[in-house]
Amino acid sequence: MISIIDDDESIREATRSLIRSLGYKVETFASAEEYLESARNTSCIITDVHMPGMTGVDLQDRLIADGDCAPIIFMSACPEEKFRGRVMESGAIGFLNKPLVFECLIECLGKALKGSR
Repeated sequence: MISIIDDDESIREATRSLIRSLGYKVETFASAEEYLESARNTSCIITDVHMPGMTGVDLQDRLIADGDCAPIIFMSACPEEKFRGRVMESGAIGFLNKPLVFECLIECLGKALKGSR
């Protein structure tokens, strides 16, 4: 299961469609808080950096503190090097700019999942 977290519905749906076309099961969430309230049965998280409330960076910190080691791929319309460096040092698989280059997302997914479906 791939979890997509983004406050922008059009990004969630476009990313969901792409991931489903690759044969993966997908769940979408409008916020990090909504994701945290879910069962959190995921193989990989794709999350926006900047969201109202809990940011993607805050979510990563929370998951690490909780011992959740699901791989995370970040995406951002306003990529800032300070966030990129921080999340990558904390174990993120990738940090992608919006609009997404789907080939880059697919490459990151391959790294995150290492062949599992």
